[in-house]
Amino acid sequence: MSDVRHVLVLPDRDAAEEVAEALGKRFGVSEEPRLVRDALAGEDDAEDAQWLVVLRDEDGRLDPGELDEFAGEWEGWREEP
Repeated sequence: MSDVRHVLVLPDRDAAEEVAEALGKRFGVSEEPRLVRDALAGEDDAEDAQWLVVLRDEDGRLDPGELDEFAGEWEGWREEP
């Protein structure tokens, strides 16, 4: 079993929550993705935080390109972990 993870970077919490919910519908992801607030270096203001959606893909069935396009629908992208 591998420890493959995908990290989707989103501009705000609302977008991250919407993406986490939509992952199940679009890709059949059954495990709840983890949401993580990622404050930009030197910024204390919550408005300047990006949100990460971290999901495991132990079977390697999720296509990185499709996930990147999917995150782009919310002005986000897929980051290499």
